[in-house]
Amino acid sequence: MSIALLFSVFVVASCGLAYELVAGALSSYLLGDSVTQFSTIIGTYLFAMGIGSYLSRFIVKGLVARFIQVELLVGLAGGFSAALLFVIFAWVAGPFKLVLYGLVLLTGILVGLEIPLVMRILKQHYGLKDLVSQVLTFDYLGALAVSLAFPLLLAPHLGLIRTSLLFGLMNALVAAWALWLFRTQLAGLKALSVQCFLVSALLLGGLLGADRLTSLAEENLYADEIIYTETTPYQRIVMTRWKDDIRLFLNGNLQFSSRDEYRYHEALVHPALQAVRHPRRVLVLGGGDGLAVREILKYPGVERITLVDLDPNMTALFKRLPMLRALNQDALHSPKVSIVNDDAFQWLDRSHDFYDFIVVDFPDPTNYMLGKLYTNTFYRLLEKHLSQHGLAVIQATSPLYARKSYWCIDQTLRSVGLKTAPYHALVPSFGEWGYIIASHQPYTPPERYGASLRFVSAGLNPVLFQFPLDMAPVETEINRLNNQALVHYYESEWKHQAP
Repeated sequence: MSIALLFSVFVVASCGLAYELVAGALSSYLLGDSVTQFSTIIGTYLFAMGIGSYLSRFIVKGLVARFIQVELLVGLAGGFSAALLFVIFAWVAGPFKLVLYGLVLLTGILVGLEIPLVMRILKQHYGLKDLVSQVLTFDYLGALAVSLAFPLLLAPHLGLIRTSLLFGLMNALVAAWALWLFRTQLAGLKALSVQCFLVSALLLGGLLGADRLTSLAEENLYADEIIYTETTPYQRIVMTRWKDDIRLFLNGNLQFSSRDEYRYHEALVHPALQAVRHPRRVLVLGGGDGLAVREILKYPGVERITLVDLDPNMTALFKRLPMLRALNQDALHSPKVSIVNDDAFQWLDRSHDFYDFIVVDFPDPTNYMLGKLYTNTFYRLLEKHLSQHGLAVIQATSPLYARKSYWCIDQTLRSVGLKTAPYHALVPSFGEWGYIIASHQPYTPPERYGASLRFVSAGLNPVLFQFPLDMAPVETEINRLNNQALVHYYESEWKHQAP
């Protein structure tokens, strides 16, 4: 019996940490700024566990029955937490944070009750020294197991909603296990059995219907018909369609609309690449959709394009689905293209090659993981791989809606010795969007462009490279790895914009 209860400690610890990780990951997906979200979630959760541990002293009778009921309550609160938060965010965005921290507090208090109750139940089998060491050993082992499984297996393969429901069901099974172990000693056995059955049935039903619940929430979250969803180890991919307009969202953020993406990608590629004499070797960092590569392949002199994108699911998707292959004109199947699925920062640090043209097409710096790709440390690496007469172009968010963020990227590029040529273009899906050309030599806009372009032309140059007063340069900090000033600018500026 004692061994069985110690194993329950392992399961209980796994479940407790899983709910903490789910809350942190979900709030980071939906609210951004992962460091702040995880820090506040963990702090609140640990505080709540302390409250639960203190409250356990007031449970003096029926310890086993109370432990069973606490497990059932933890299973319900923690198990349905992700589903409830997702639904609240999709339908009633206002109280999301209130519900989030309310659930974290409730779950933390209940989890804080568990271990003290188990220790008091086990004290008849162990001395104090052995009791504490045994319980804490299994507690820490359970935490280790789920901390490894969560990012590698659970979140990417089950998703956050099914993960939380699975661990809720595990809490309910621990309750049922304890009920069976102590069945000869418990008063109210029938009532506890009914409670275990009902909670387990609810959680099992939720687990079986998790996909449908996710779909319902996302249908309300996105205005158009959802035609594809996938959760990868790195992001949530959602594609929608309205008539002939296909839109890609990563973690809820719009990446492109097929109706006007040509404006974005022509502006990203051609003002710089047209100005490079005899470009042969090209590097694309990010841009796993292949749309920037499509534009680069319009230059027959380009011999080799290396595309580095973190998420293999993303590049595979745009190589596989016919409608996406039509959109990028099978760019990712070109024999000139080599695809590398790796962290761009680490890959660039290992690489020894030089490039005539580099495209840096990362998502906006919504969190510190992305923000590191806009730091002076990253740009020093970029500078080392840019040939003496080559050009790099960086997508740099909106100089209208995120003015400080845009000029922070420009300032950071100049801080590593690169010359910059900032410019902007109107992309209806995004509004005014900003880019920055970086180079060793002064940049001169091209006097002509290829005839196959739909948006960019030599006549557009004066509009691209001139900034009105409301987008004019402002003083900012340099974005460094140890301060990530850009992420703070970005979060502050975009949170004031209408959705």
